Amino acid sequence: MPVTKITTKEFDQMVQAASVVLKNNADFINSLNVFPVPDGDTGTNMSLSFASGAKYVKQSNSKTIGEKASALAKGLLMGARGNSGVILSQIFRGFSKDVEGKTDLTAKELSNAITAGAKTAYKSVMKPTEGTILTVVRYAANAGQRESEKTDNVAEVMDAITKGAQDALKKTPDLLPVLKQVGVVDSGGQGLTFVFEAFADILNGRQPSNDKRSKFNVESNKMDQMVNEDHHESAQGQLDPASIVYGYCTQMTVRFGKGKEAKKSFEYDEFYNYLAPLGDSLLVINDDEVAKVHIHTEQPGKVLGWGQQFGDLINIKIDNMRAQQENIMENDEEIEEQPVDDVAAEPKDLAIVSVVAGKGLEDLFKSLGVTNIISGGQTMNPSTEDIVKSVNNSNAKQAIVLPNNKNIFLAAEQAEKLTDIPMKVVHSKTVPQGLTAMFSYNPENSLEENQAEMDDSLNTVKSGQVTAAVRDTKINGLDIKKGSFMGIVDGTIDVIGENLDDTTINMLKSMLDEDSENVTIIFGDGASQTDADKIEQAALAIDADLEIEIHEGNQPVYPLIISVE
Repeated sequence: MPVTKITTKEFDQMVQAASVVLKNNADFINSLNVFPVPDGDTGTNMSLSFASGAKYVKQSNSKTIGEKASALAKGLLMGARGNSGVILSQIFRGFSKDVEGKTDLTAKELSNAITAGAKTAYKSVMKPTEGTILTVVRYAANAGQRESEKTDNVAEVMDAITKGAQDALKKTPDLLPVLKQVGVVDSGGQGLTFVFEAFADILNGRQPSNDKRSKFNVESNKMDQMVNEDHHESAQGQLDPASIVYGYCTQMTVRFGKGKEAKKSFEYDEFYNYLAPLGDSLLVINDDEVAKVHIHTEQPGKVLGWGQQFGDLINIKIDNMRAQQENIMENDEEIEEQPVDDVAAEPKDLAIVSVVAGKGLEDLFKSLGVTNIISGGQTMNPSTEDIVKSVNNSNAKQAIVLPNNKNIFLAAEQAEKLTDIPMKVVHSKTVPQGLTAMFSYNPENSLEENQAEMDDSLNTVKSGQVTAAVRDTKINGLDIKKGSFMGIVDGTIDVIGENLDDTTINMLKSMLDEDSENVTIIFGDGASQTDADKIEQAALAIDADLEIEIHEGNQPVYPLIISVE
């Protein structure tokens, strides 16, 4: 007999089955990373994120699909780890919004909800990249829409959605050259396909397989390529101020339904579409209570006026980018016009939260002014909830978060919307970038000024990390064997070798240039003071004028971390 609707009973089973499948296949997904490093954690992130969603669903006693889906979305958001986990949470956020108020789901309602999830996921990413989880969810949604026009059987529609995801997954190497080069499919897309396969198994009365390893070689790409990692307006020393088309960087937070001018109910498309023609670099992120807006425009008044129609405004910030650029070119230390209420002489009660793994690194960051540590990083990406709790428990009025890993960016950005106090993310991709950012921190500056200064400092340091390959692969013309050491410079495998010290020294040589002045060597698990001393002597042999510091970081995964400034 055809299954024509999904009740809360089936929905519960679908969610729990998907959680188990992701958990059982997490190591497989982790092993299928484009770069053969031991921190390929897409599978772990998706598994832990979905497990949080499954826990919320299990704890919900609701008898409606709408409320169950809302519980799934909330759990995913709070447990979201890494970029893949955050994108997964956005898919089911869109899904839940579309099924609000529904007791059960028909075939058509199921396909519509998956489509809504795809749209929400695309909107959550500033510069969507095809060949990722986004492509997979879009193809899946389109396949579901086509099938739902032919049948009211939800099992058949879910099968079609799954088939659409599988077909899209096969195409990801043709859309992202790095995937084809290594011979893999996208990791986030593979994880989502596992979820849809589990859903389809439950609706068809099949026992979900514990081992759903794809026939494809792999998955890959931790979604880092699809995220616009830094929305901060960087200073360009050679930029003519007159060439800036939209001169006012305008930011605001709208609190829905509050204030005397609030007359409209928030609808994302209406809100976004009004603002889009007013400028560029538009970003709108919202939940049920607030919307955060960033736009470059010539009409900041119109932007603020539009926001007021939906609620009162907080965290308003308008910067004249042309004036800023003029000052930068004149090497001024301060922007001419500062907010009246920004008294630079009075220190701010501000916490700095840093994600770090290793006792030595924790102590090093604290010595530079970090107030709170979240233990994590490679292979241990903290969740959105972990970051929110750390910020809320900081006993500060404001906070800055240093992820020190680009796979934590999206979780940190989601945390911005959920913390009790104003919070900003400094987009440090590596430990050396995080350390460099701390040298730009000024306790007398405002939250926004500190974020800007710290973000601007990130490109002044080169980051090198050495680790051992966990599998054989070929990438960027390099033939890498399992167990070989790899020197990774700013995210690119630059050097390979059979010896830890020699590989590190060759990597350091590639990082040094005539402008290099300072080298920091951080040794962790798998390395020693002796290794660090040998690298120091090699560096001084190249340039005797280098200033060199050595620290014991106790960090896992990367025995040696090198920074060059």
